[in-house]
Amino acid sequence: MPQLVLIRHGQSAWNLENRFTGWWDVAMTDKGEAEARAAGELMAAKGLDFDLTFTSLQTRAIKTLNIALEAMGRLWLPTEKHWRLNERHYGGLTGLDKAETAAKHGDAQVKIWRRSFDTPPPAQEAGSAYDLSGDRRYAGVPVPHAESLKDTIARVLPYWDGRIAPALKDGQRVLISAHGNSLRALVKHLSAIPDDEITGLEIPTGQPIVYELDAELNALDRYYLSER
Repeated sequence: MPQLVLIRHGQSAWNLENRFTGWWDVAMTDKGEAEARAAGELMAAKGLDFDLTFTSLQTRAIKTLNIALEAMGRLWLPTEKHWRLNERHYGGLTGLDKAETAAKHGDAQVKIWRRSFDTPPPAQEAGSAYDLSGDRRYAGVPVPHAESLKDTIARVLPYWDGRIAPALKDGQRVLISAHGNSLRALVKHLSAIPDDEITGLEIPTGQPIVYELDAELNALDRYYLSER
């Protein structure tokens, strides 16, 4: 039976400061690093092991993966990094305080930007402080100006179909360290969650999610490892 575990990166500085982060790189907090370490220790204690790991091109997800693997004694495992596993791009909201943004634009508008399925936030202006179009890691990548959850799903699933799903069907045990919205995309796909329900799904930081899948990668069960 294919084994898949998903983990959202440990708490970041902007999680703590309640700011929109998206594709921007921010440091993990001490709590975030502790969450990653605890996740690795829990996976080891529960007898989980992996053959292949995947993560985004964002430091907080990469570091979470490395800390967890080190705690498992598996830092040597092969890892593939890809921009398609990046967090949702928050466009012109990137770097803004969520509470201040709500005070300026109204709670209802910010809720639409944050939680609607197919309405993206305002586009990021070229040359703005958080413009990543010139970042070396994204050379040749169509860096979005903003993304809705629907947009995020549309760029995550081709990577799932083209690389991750074949690895699982080949019998490899897979761990994915990514972000709240890129993981929502995978959970929606695997668990067939409707559009109007997936936006309400909260994925906490540093908590491994275990999927039990059949040979065709249909989900038989989904649970947080800490609850079993």
